[in-house]
Formats: sequence, structure tokens, C-alpha cells
Amino acid sequence: MTERHKIAEALKKYVPEPFVDYVTELLFSEPVHFRVSKPRKTKHGDYRSPVNNKPHRITVNGDLNPYAFLITTIHEFAHMKTFIDHGNGVRAHGKEWKAAYRELLLPLLVSDQLPVSIKNALSLNLDDMRASSCTDARLYRALKKFDSPEQKTLLLEQLQNGAIFRLGKKVFKRGVLRRTRFLCEEMSTGKKYLVSKLAEVEPLKEVENEQ
Repeated sequence: MTERHKIAEALKKYVPEPFVDYVTELLFSEPVHFRVSKPRKTKHGDYRSPVNNKPHRITVNGDLNPYAFLITTIHEFAHMKTFIDHGNGVRAHGKEWKAAYRELLLPLLVSDQLPVSIKNALSLNLDDMRASSCTDARLYRALKKFDSPEQKTLLLEQLQNGAIFRLGKKVFKRGVLRRTRFLCEEMSTGKKYLVSKLAEVEPLKEVENEQ
């Protein structure tokens, strides 16, 4: 079995099978170290440009559902393409990155293998791609539908005003919506925070004592 076939077989665990060949082609388009990462709360993927004789480096969280893994992977390859074409002299998610992202997404958008809900969410913002699926509410919701039962989480927007929830190590009470964020009160201090409506939270039936 060739190295390309080995990588394609390994990708089947993470990428929807109709798109395994496409991601494999991306992996062989340039020297790149691609790694499936442990879950990270602050990001789904990461790109690092070549340094000290190291090649391009891309990491993607291994706990994502296959479609979220696919979109995140393309997002990071768009960063790689932007660096190759423009170097470090452009904004991380500026017009150059958006153009690269659109170009890499097109094979998905013309495919009949991509779920309609995801295709529609991507197509609606094709002229102004968002920096992250987590900041694109329509795309984020579309991708979340494909989470496995073990991956299912509640979003803050799914709770009621006044609901108590845990986010990280802190416990909050949900308040009113202000555009895309809810004004929430931290229960132990009374401090107010604006929390994204798409934040993944753990609802609590009662206030737990915070030490």
C-alpha cells in the first residue's frame, strides 16, 4: 500500500468518505505536517507557516464530527494557500484568505454528496466568508446536526432566560440577548459577562457552591 493510500485510509475515520480523496490531494499538494489533535476548547484547528526548516503545519481537533472536521481542514488549508501566495503581509482572515477559502470550498459546493443544510449555509456567505464556523451561526448549527450522541451538547441559545449553566469552571445565570451574545451573571461574584449565544454549556438544575 502506498503512502497516499495509507493516508486516505486513515482519513476515513475523520472525513466523510466522498471527500477523502479531495482532502488527500490537499495533503499532497505541498509539504505539510498534518496532525489530528486532542480536543481544544479555544479552537477547532490551527495553521503554522514554515519555520526553522519545518514544513507547513496543520492541526485539526479529532473530536469533531466528519463534516465539521472537513470544513475545519479546508479552513486551515486556506491559510496555507494564503501564506504560499501572499506570505505574512496580509490579514489572517482578510480578502486573500476569503478568496482562498472560497476556491477550496467550490469542489464541495458543486458536489451532490454535501448535505443541503451545510451547502446552503456555506453558499449564503460565499462572498464574505466568516473567520470561523463558530462565528457563523447558520453554518455552526448545520454542522452540529451531524454530531454523534456522544458529541451532543447544548448551546446557550437553547436555554431559557434565568437558566443556570456551567461554562468552563464557572457557573452563570442567563440574561437577555444583546445581538449575538447573552448578558450573563456569574453566580459566585455577581459580575456580568457577554457570552456567545453559540457557547456550548452544561445546564444545571440548581446553583452549585463554587469554592
